[in-house]
Amino acid sequence: MKEVSNMVFDREKEADYLIENELIPAGITDKKVLAVMRKVQREKFIPASLKEKAYGNYPLPIGENQTISQPYIVALMTQALALKPEDKVLEVGTGSGYQAAILAELSSVVYSIERIKTLLDRARTNLYSQGYNNIYLILGDGTLGLPDYSPFSKIIVTAAAPKVSDVLLNQLENGGKMVVPVGGRYVQDLKLIEKAKNGRIYKKSLCGCRFVPLVGKNGWKD
Repeated sequence: MKEVSNMVFDREKEADYLIENELIPAGITDKKVLAVMRKVQREKFIPASLKEKAYGNYPLPIGENQTISQPYIVALMTQALALKPEDKVLEVGTGSGYQAAILAELSSVVYSIERIKTLLDRARTNLYSQGYNNIYLILGDGTLGLPDYSPFSKIIVTAAAPKVSDVLLNQLENGGKMVVPVGGRYVQDLKLIEKAKNGRIYKKSLCGCRFVPLVGKNGWKD
């Protein structure tokens, strides 16, 4: 006989536990990032059947062989960008819309590109139903960026790229930052790219990671 759980999902308790026991000990110290990780309802961006796992520190499936990143990676990438209220952000890989929501809380406007229409449609529902009106969702090849809307203050790539893209770097303003997982299809190095005021590029490794492949003209082939 299947055991039935009587536990009630308490999102605030779950979020607090995640932050105090996983994120802060792992080096997420930016108070604004922690506040947003507590505020944004991760359970609204995953299948309802996985609701009770929403604040576990691991990735979850969202359909179409894609995942929502583990909260630590979301927080780390966000912290590394050092977002400012006036920033214009490009996100490559919308997924469920969760990372876009985090970015939108800390910046002026977010442009997010997704190549899979079903995911983009779900993300649109997830985001707009919660009142996010500073996020623009675009269906297309994220490896091409959005040259018509560039330059961007910050760029975040949420899928594994085979290399740092010159196309995206050219759309990053001088003084801007980009976070991107770079490496093979299965294991990558999460890199912070900083573009100095004089245009010089600096690269820093943040940690090892595992993302789904970035598919597109300047990424992996499907």
